[in-house]
Amino acid sequence: MRARYRKLATALGIVGATEVEASPLIEDNLWGLETIEKDPIMVGTMGDLQPDCWARPTERRGRGKPGPVCAPAPPPVTISCMFDWKREPHRRFNPLNGEWVLVSPHRTDRPWQGQVEEAAAARQPEYDPQCYLCPGNARAGGVRNPAYTSTFVFDNDFAALKLDTPLDGCEQDGLLIVEPEPGLCRVVCFSPRHNLTIANMEPADLRRVVDVWADQFAELGAMPLIRHVQIFENRGAMMGASNPHPHCQIWSNHAIPNEVAKETAAQLAWRGARGTCLLCAYAMREQASRERVVEENESFLTVVPFWALWPFETLVLPKRHVTGLDGLAGAERNGLADILKRTTARYDRLFRVPFPYSMGFHQRPTDGAAHEEWHLHAHFFPPLLRSATVRKFLVGYEMLATPQRDITAEVAAERLRAV
Repeated sequence: MRARYRKLATALGIVGATEVEASPLIEDNLWGLETIEKDPIMVGTMGDLQPDCWARPTERRGRGKPGPVCAPAPPPVTISCMFDWKREPHRRFNPLNGEWVLVSPHRTDRPWQGQVEEAAAARQPEYDPQCYLCPGNARAGGVRNPAYTSTFVFDNDFAALKLDTPLDGCEQDGLLIVEPEPGLCRVVCFSPRHNLTIANMEPADLRRVVDVWADQFAELGAMPLIRHVQIFENRGAMMGASNPHPHCQIWSNHAIPNEVAKETAAQLAWRGARGTCLLCAYAMREQASRERVVEENESFLTVVPFWALWPFETLVLPKRHVTGLDGLAGAERNGLADILKRTTARYDRLFRVPFPYSMGFHQRPTDGAAHEEWHLHAHFFPPLLRSATVRKFLVGYEMLATPQRDITAEVAAERLRAV
């Protein structure tokens, strides 16, 4: 049994996993180990190999590393439980980060007397002379933007990271630990037009944004100090966006950030235990069941993940195994632009407002390793819960114990498909 505890701890990325002993905490999470070992979320027998992902390795390549791997395609199947898991409270395991989410479907009818947000702002003009991101305008730092006509990339004037940060750290008694964090932050303007969003951009213009993302990932990731490149967009004042002009940010770090480290550990553990890609297997499972699929094209799939935390959270997955944006072929880049446009348009139709969200890509670290375990994906984390003015908060129990949601992933997907 101790070996099983160690295996679970390793899979969940627990520090010192080789020394972990049996404990109630680890024992309580044995269902997570069974997820890794037996895949109860994705129950069912396996079918034929699919061409869009890794093929099961039959030989080893250079330096003893296994070749590309792929999970066989599963047949359509639903979870079989001893209780009504679509109506009763239950926990769902997230194999991508090793954490649990409490789901309480019976609470969806409770009355709401909490905070109500202001309605979305009025329509924006095509050009705003006061906007520090519009072409030709002066930015907050005093630099004037060029009269750009497509995308525009610049170093953030108020960056959270500095590339010339010294690398000397310090610690005291293992309790007070400081590590320097050099890095570089950039801003990408999607378009010169102030009033556009991903949902209403032209496909060709959005494709140029995808190309910029891929180029920036490759350029920043090639810097010796940079081990992770995080591309993300905060849309809407509710998500802290300081400017409505269509843009995103890129923070490139020396250290591997927390969430990416957890996903790296989980994908490594899955590949080590099964010889397959975690998200290849998951994407095919969702394609087979269709229950949580929201959008799909030839290259990409948008689903409400089984383990979603935010009410209308979605996960965008390439159907082919690829570790980063720079690995997407031309047609796949068109497919990414298309799936992002269609997904965000569905969000806007749900409550008939410009839907706020935080969106970001997770891709392989740029620390010099190949990271074949990594499968590129994008997370959408939108806060709206019941309407355009009622949002979800992560407070109380969720901050102190376990994240919780009311509406199930299946209901959320059904509502998004209906608009």
